[in-house]
Amino acid sequence: MTRFLVAFVCLFATLNQSRAGDWPEFLGPAGTAHSNEVVPTNWNESTNLAWKVDLPGSGSSSPIIVGNRIIMTCYVAEGATPKRQVLCFDKSTGKPLWSADFPIDYREDGYQGYITEHGYASNTPVTDGENVFVFLGKGGVHCLDFNGRKIWSVDVGKESSNRRWGSAASLVMFENMVIVNAAEESSAIMALDKNTGEELWRQEAGMLELTYGTPRVATTAGGDAELVISVPSEIWSLNPRTGKLNWFAESPMTGNVSPSVIVDGDTVYSFGGYRASGSIAVRVGGDDDVTDSHVLWTNRSSSYVATPLLHEDRFYWIDDRGIAYCTSAKDGEVIYRERVNNLESGRPVYASPVLIGDHIYVVTRRSGTVVYRPGDSFTPIAQNKFESDDSDFNASPAVSDGKLYLRSDQSLYCLSQDD
Repeated sequence: MTRFLVAFVCLFATLNQSRAGDWPEFLGPAGTAHSNEVVPTNWNESTNLAWKVDLPGSGSSSPIIVGNRIIMTCYVAEGATPKRQVLCFDKSTGKPLWSADFPIDYREDGYQGYITEHGYASNTPVTDGENVFVFLGKGGVHCLDFNGRKIWSVDVGKESSNRRWGSAASLVMFENMVIVNAAEESSAIMALDKNTGEELWRQEAGMLELTYGTPRVATTAGGDAELVISVPSEIWSLNPRTGKLNWFAESPMTGNVSPSVIVDGDTVYSFGGYRASGSIAVRVGGDDDVTDSHVLWTNRSSSYVATPLLHEDRFYWIDDRGIAYCTSAKDGEVIYRERVNNLESGRPVYASPVLIGDHIYVVTRRSGTVVYRPGDSFTPIAQNKFESDDSDFNASPAVSDGKLYLRSDQSLYCLSQDD
């Protein structure tokens, strides 16, 4: 059996664990931010709102969906001991099914700086279709079954970067492993056995500091799997089974890197950086330093927080300053750069764009969800806001069975076309 066929069989087995209609991880199946569903393009409190449920606490993590369950995390500050919670709701009705508490009985980063922007519940859970795995920053990684029973818990560190901005990366699955970017907690990437929580490998490096993105798995032309992550000034590829470094490439993004890498076949793209920001395309494969041999292009165009959406050789996103971008995946050059009207001041967008059917959906923090079509210019067709909710909407949306799910610091919303 060829290496490519082996990789295809492994990928098919992984995908087969998720049911049709599932949204199992950050930005959906395989993290592609694409859905073939058709959901409403217009809504408010009286139109296309199927249900709404108030949440006990805040959070920037996105909901995931498995079967008829929506699972998400939040931070609850009330009471003597603050806690993070994992919440589960019925997808069809919004009925609460269960919650699991994780008290914060350790020293957390102070509520200041950028933590005030995204909060203490920023990591999106992941599911393999059998259990759910949650990363709670200094609160560790936990495995729960679909009834909320805790199966195992692992401490992945309680350190802080020099900025003390809090944790942000989400978990990913590979074969029997849960991959954790614990850059903030222990300057490490590690793999845990999904059944037991046993640490299978760990890669520690000081250069991981300020690495906030979620790693992704890419496949080479020869069928080998690579775990790719963007760190300040470099792109790394690790062997996902051992954690050993395959290759690295220099990148134009210094300082903190927040967007997740984007995988398209055997090419990976990365955006981010501060103060030196930019974007890069790298062909996977190779050994050691592949800067001269595998980097396809670099560009100054960039996104600071959101992970851009790749669609038909173009990237789309709205940045944290309220500028809508479209750039070419062939060279990174800007196709359009246009200011979005009717956005509140400050940092108006944290969420990443998702393509649903023929439309791009971008959730802004306080000015509703902008809906527009991919194309040569930015022409919004709708900007939908819940006037009764003035809290932050930092999470990217989830999609399942013709319904769109949005979460704010205040509520979880289910949007469906009215009959």
